[in-house]
Amino acid sequence: MQHIYTNVTDRTGFFEGNDPTALARQYGTPLYIYNERILRQRCRDLKNMVTYPNFVVDYSAKANSGLAFLQIVRSEGLEADAMSPGEIYMERMAGFEPEEIFYICNNVSQEEMQYAIDAGVRISVDSVSQLEQLGRIAPGHQVAIRFNPGVGAGHHEKVVTAGKETKFGVDPADIPQVKELLKKYNLKLIGINQHIGSLFMTGEAFTASISALFDIARQFPDLEFVDMGGGFGIPYKKEFGEAPLDLKELGQAMDKALYQFAEEYGRQLTFRIEPGRYISAECSVILSTVHAVKYNQNRKFVGCDCGFNVLQRPIMYDSYHGVEIFREKDIPSENEETVTIVGNICESGDILAKDRTLPEIREGDTLCILDAGAYGFTMASNYNNRLRPAEILIRENGEVVLIREREVLEDLMRHVIGLKDL
Repeated sequence: MQHIYTNVTDRTGFFEGNDPTALARQYGTPLYIYNERILRQRCRDLKNMVTYPNFVVDYSAKANSGLAFLQIVRSEGLEADAMSPGEIYMERMAGFEPEEIFYICNNVSQEEMQYAIDAGVRISVDSVSQLEQLGRIAPGHQVAIRFNPGVGAGHHEKVVTAGKETKFGVDPADIPQVKELLKKYNLKLIGINQHIGSLFMTGEAFTASISALFDIARQFPDLEFVDMGGGFGIPYKKEFGEAPLDLKELGQAMDKALYQFAEEYGRQLTFRIEPGRYISAECSVILSTVHAVKYNQNRKFVGCDCGFNVLQRPIMYDSYHGVEIFREKDIPSENEETVTIVGNICESGDILAKDRTLPEIREGDTLCILDAGAYGFTMASNYNNRLRPAEILIRENGEVVLIREREVLEDLMRHVIGLKDL
């Protein structure tokens, strides 16, 4: 096997001694691969980022809700948040107890809210109308409220979840109405929460949002917790030396703020964060096979089997993912060239990597798409009636285990009912 361009996975020991071309051959491509060691380390990074004692990390399962993945996260002592009954269900299947799950709902039906109530999980609402809905169906219930602190951050406009241009959260100006509804339905406000956006790489906006959130918390004297949200970023351009988020520096700033607010509040209430991407992104790659190489109008295209049904982030967010190259045959690449790597979906936007300068790529090469563990498989689809890929996990001892089977054509017919009178 030739390591044509493999600096990141070589440096991190991602494959734990396994041959990626052999894995591609055994399990087929496209193929999601997870590294247990890296996943566990990311969980520990966040658990240990502050010294404040009542600090809880809620893993945001929307980033990756695979069963084995959730089981590992729980074994590291993290709790979880959920955005839907499906995520609550998967978290319960992974062993999370109801009190370890925080359901952060957004514009949900009465039936969905009732599911969360019956499941016994903590519930957060993010509008006055949803607060009233909870009050009507469960007077006297505990509730948390998501506020918009007025500070947003993120790598793309679609992932900024606070500030003036977002659908999320209760405006602090509505606090008098919130208090009226709490009293009207005898609801107990146990916590407040926020989320400013996804993939921030410096801590300034996050620490500013904490200050704004504490201003809101001061108006509610009986809180049990304050959830500061997530959005912790990872360096997607690490092959070019992009620096990671300085977690130590951010943790020190948070520690100072947490101790200071707890002293002012009069007790050591619990502080929570809810990162998803930081935990899951770097522990996964996708292996894909190159099936075609061609020129169109002097532009070289490399066609592989990782379409946007497998990885949606590039088409949805214009996102960057590093690409590595493995070759089963002992043939080196002597030249570099600029190529556009595309998938097998019938859409012009099915572009995985545009105008990348890489060593020459040949048909049959195995491409390795980096940092695919966040919003990767969880956003995969059957578009073009393509089958969703398998997922495998490389254990800490190097053992490879299958954690999701590759779909087969018959899976496309599950739950489908055809007409019988034609």
